[in-house]
Amino acid sequence: MPAGELPDVFDGVEAAVPPALADHLRGIGLIDHHVHGAFVAPVDRAAFEASINEGSTDPVPAFMTQFDSPLGLSIRRWCAPLLGLEPLAPTDEYWARRAELSSKELARTMLPAAGVSRWIVDTGFKGDLICTPERLTELSGVASSEILRLERLTEDLLDDGTAPEDFPAAFRAALAKAVDDPNVLGTKTIAAYRIGFDVDWSRPTDAEVVEHARTLGAGTHPVRVADPVLIAFGVHEAAAHGLPIQVHVGFGDRDMDLHRSDPMLLLPLLRTMTPVPVLLLHCYPFQRQAGYLAQAFDHVNFDVGLAINYLGVRSTGLVAEALETAPFAKQLFSSDAFGPPELHVLGAVLWRRAMGLVLGEWITAGDCGVADAIHLVDLIGVRNAERVYGL
Repeated sequence: MPAGELPDVFDGVEAAVPPALADHLRGIGLIDHHVHGAFVAPVDRAAFEASINEGSTDPVPAFMTQFDSPLGLSIRRWCAPLLGLEPLAPTDEYWARRAELSSKELARTMLPAAGVSRWIVDTGFKGDLICTPERLTELSGVASSEILRLERLTEDLLDDGTAPEDFPAAFRAALAKAVDDPNVLGTKTIAAYRIGFDVDWSRPTDAEVVEHARTLGAGTHPVRVADPVLIAFGVHEAAAHGLPIQVHVGFGDRDMDLHRSDPMLLLPLLRTMTPVPVLLLHCYPFQRQAGYLAQAFDHVNFDVGLAINYLGVRSTGLVAEALETAPFAKQLFSSDAFGPPELHVLGAVLWRRAMGLVLGEWITAGDCGVADAIHLVDLIGVRNAERVYGL
């Protein structure tokens, strides 16, 4: 297969997807509403394998390879042809070919294959190996927008010397500036990592915020915000400024207590906050809870990004479950790709394939028309993001 050519996403399952739906899914320019940059520096095989394991921070044990995983299998299935190899090329052959290319060549080969029309980039994690939104646009030829991470904003203000008594006003001023920046489309909290969701989500007073900022600022620098008062303050202030708020939910690194990231624990916040759009990200294994919340609250939306990549071929079941409860106008597409550009490709390829298979089954059973299925694809793939972020 020629280098740079992606296999048809419905290769092997053509009979299960009506042609009009398949053509639409192949051609739709998706909005990836939650994504990170791609690698801009070379990585060795050990670092690459570490980057395709979301949970562990340990080196890959000598008895195994991360290519022997659902994600690793999908990389060989779908990304090998982009490097001029046959689908499912052997692992060592894939790596040898990949290692011949620079990070720039890899990105320029793979990113366009995702078929994305806009990236909405979380820049909160400062990694020297990860490209900026501007660089992502340059490498992919696709426009990028940004998401402001609330915990990072708090940390930057305190590390830059903001006095505790000035912190509430400084934080509000930074949010006001973000609102005025057309390239910043929303905010994000990683409360799931820092404090869990089973905390007091009441809006704190400025006096309480000053007290907690003083305590945090007096500690070790750079600071790391793991304070429920400061995190709740950031979320409520972002909502007061009218900014959409992304919330990491579920699947993630092992330093997060997974059982404390069940979105049902957010009910006290969702019931009382200013009702700006809330985007529950990833959600696995809580996709059904997220679907319920999106059905129950007008301002709640969700996605099942990230897990689609890590479930690989089994992501079809995840996509089917995500379509169970919530109105179709409340779900968005994302990849949450971070690092290897393979993840940017796979997030889109596996979602298109899963949507085709799930909706194709509905159509075959007479439960959905082809036009209905295409409308649903447009909502989740593009239009819901346009509505939520005001694009």
